[in-house]
Amino acid sequence: VQLQASGGGLVQAGGSLRLSCAASGRIFSINVMGWYRQAPGKERELVSVITSGGSTSYADSVKGRFTISRDNAKNTVYLQMNSLKYEDTAVYYCNAGDPEVGIDYWGKGTQVTVSS
Repeated sequence: VQLQASGGGLVQAGGSLRLSCAASGRIFSINVMGWYRQAPGKERELVSVITSGGSTSYADSVKGRFTISRDNAKNTVYLQMNSLKYEDTAVYYCNAGDPEVGIDYWGKGTQVTVSS
């Protein structure tokens, strides 16, 4: 499975960005898709995930500001990020797989920089 992420960039605090991640290859092995992020000097952390059935989960730090969605027909997951804060600055990584059977794929990161 290959994951191609796009949509990162530089934005002022309070602004918005939309990340996209398209999956290709052995996509039948994918159940969960989502986003993680890693800020400089910090560990990678979960941002949000969504199952093939549409169930979602968010980190407390982004609840109410970020919205994850998924187009199963396009094998694409989106992350709408609103009211961005300086502390949202990080490299955002797309993830896909099936945790129940240990399938886990990662895309290359996309940089999100929020200026204060």
